[in-house]
Amino acid sequence: MGWYVGLISGTSMDAIDAVVVDFDASPLRILAAAATEYPRELAQRLATMLDDADAVSLDAVGQLDVDVGRAFAQAANALLAQSGIDSGTIAAIGSHGQTLRHRIAPPTPFSWQIGDPNVIAEATGITVVADFRRRDVAAGGQGAPLVPLFHDGAFRSDREDRVIVNVGGIANLTVLRRDTPLRGFDTGPGNRLMDAWMQRWRHEPFDRDGAFAASGRCDAALLTELLAEPYLARPAPKSTGRELFNLPWLDARLDAHRSKAPAVDPADVQATLREYTAETIARAVAEVAPGAALYVCGGGAHNPGLLDALRRRTAPSRVATTAALGLDPDFVEATAFAFFARRTLAGLPSSAASVTGARGPRVLGGIYPATRRERA
Repeated sequence: MGWYVGLISGTSMDAIDAVVVDFDASPLRILAAAATEYPRELAQRLATMLDDADAVSLDAVGQLDVDVGRAFAQAANALLAQSGIDSGTIAAIGSHGQTLRHRIAPPTPFSWQIGDPNVIAEATGITVVADFRRRDVAAGGQGAPLVPLFHDGAFRSDREDRVIVNVGGIANLTVLRRDTPLRGFDTGPGNRLMDAWMQRWRHEPFDRDGAFAASGRCDAALLTELLAEPYLARPAPKSTGRELFNLPWLDARLDAHRSKAPAVDPADVQATLREYTAETIARAVAEVAPGAALYVCGGGAHNPGLLDALRRRTAPSRVATTAALGLDPDFVEATAFAFFARRTLAGLPSSAASVTGARGPRVLGGIYPATRRERA
């Protein structure tokens, strides 16, 4: 049976997304889906580990690896229980895990995800495929983004050129032009900077419906300062993460701006960050796929101000969410890692060298076989 579970928590660390996907159906069908919040204490430990390098210890990393694995397993088990799907019908779980670091600059590039797959396999009784990025990095690639290969299979059209824009913590796009090979790369910050600013000023995890940004006005001079970031001018293949786009990065640019102009109201900063995300995406689209229709997935699909900003900057191109193509924008990435698990078990590559810059396609992920739990 072609039923697989996909699990992921992205750069925003807002939840663990879990799906059950039927790949025997045509088109594929999401049979069940849920987003499970991290336990508060675990989320705090993750945030400390990600943002305060001085707080890292081997013991802390090891314990976090196990605890994230337990949280992923609980998310999978809860989804199966709530949907009435027996674990014995699941061929495998594809678990992306939680990225701790993504540093791909020479001389020692690496991408590191935690969430021990051994723990997940033991707690669910299901075969787990995990650790998808490091083989691509070992082959000279960026290890990211990986989802374009899935986007290519799920969303390519012979009637229109498309760009799939995933706006998670970091934004990435997949170019599905009818006349060119598959392309994709990280464009820059998605929700990451907006989320961090909300946490600082409103003590809220994200800007619900974009309301805080809507209460402010974009500061053109600050936007210009943000757009000077060298990463944006780098050619693809390229990938980035919260190691670059974080509050210290933003504070440095706010300081540079204040040296030339008055301080910016917090709501205006949020409005400017929204426009920054939209502008960096729009510039990338204009460069690689002008006129293509845009289909947005990830948390940014729920930000009406961001979608409006994308429409302004890419007009007259169509801007919609992947719901228009039949897939819930909240669960596209989780579905992709279920898809990758299926390919790994079949011995098929899941990396696209045209996207990551690797020496060639590679079968990604390690396999952690199930030991079915004894029933009481």
